[in-house]
Amino acid sequence: MTLEQLRIFIAVAEREHLTRAAQALNLTQSAVSAAVAALEARYDVKLFDRVGRGIALTEAGRLFLPEARDVLTRAHEAEAALFDVAGALRGTLRLAASQTVGNYWLPEAMARFHQAWPGLALSLDISNTERAAARVLAGEADIGIVEGQVDEPRLDQRKLTGDTMLLILPLGQTMPSTAAEWAAARFVVREAGSGTRLMLADHLKGMGLALDAGNIVMELPSNEAVRTAVEAGAGLSLISALVASRAVRAGLLQGHDIGLAPRDFYVLRRRERGQTRAETAFIAALGAG
Repeated sequence: MTLEQLRIFIAVAEREHLTRAAQALNLTQSAVSAAVAALEARYDVKLFDRVGRGIALTEAGRLFLPEARDVLTRAHEAEAALFDVAGALRGTLRLAASQTVGNYWLPEAMARFHQAWPGLALSLDISNTERAAARVLAGEADIGIVEGQVDEPRLDQRKLTGDTMLLILPLGQTMPSTAAEWAAARFVVREAGSGTRLMLADHLKGMGLALDAGNIVMELPSNEAVRTAVEAGAGLSLISALVASRAVRAGLLQGHDIGLAPRDFYVLRRRERGQTRAETAFIAALGAG
């Protein structure tokens, strides 16, 4: 069993699709299939079942997945420890970020850091705040960067300068100003676990209103999808100015500052882990307090 075989197995298991796993790993589909087949043959066990055009983990595969993740995490931490002893900023720093951070704010910071430290590779997984925090806790990411604090005492959380939030509306629609108008509004929202969705829910809660099935007309998995749905007239949403500003300037939708305090971003790390030189350098480059 090799680390590469484990890496391929995890990618296939997470995506439940050979082709998508191969694309994510920058490998051919035949190489991915061969790695999975070699694992199954070596241990005489079936890890995946065919389900239509996709695949699904067998019971053996489900039991093996957390073990495989643990092995890769320990191997990564061992490599990082050796680089630390050598005083070198090398290897790979694994980042997990929420969507607004990962798509609109972090790439520029990563590019600047890479110019300063070209020997250190950066990998980035983008999901939502909840999932990014979970990846850090599970040891699948060294550092998380998310929108807002996370209710998790096992994480060290350091504040970053964040973004401002805008209420976005379709062109021609009147912005709600009274509690009754807010109660009559219909919203396009991100999925549960999104920091942006939580901010909208908190804003409505302050007026004695709830964000629920009664006023959610659409739940979408990305900021871009939310913005496009609002442009098409589906409803209102609260979204980062980083996401909305270009569409507002282009006259595709309205963007209004409704007086919310600027939203902070946070750097997340597991408290019990020692901080490597690479992590220290990257967090300092982000300007975390």
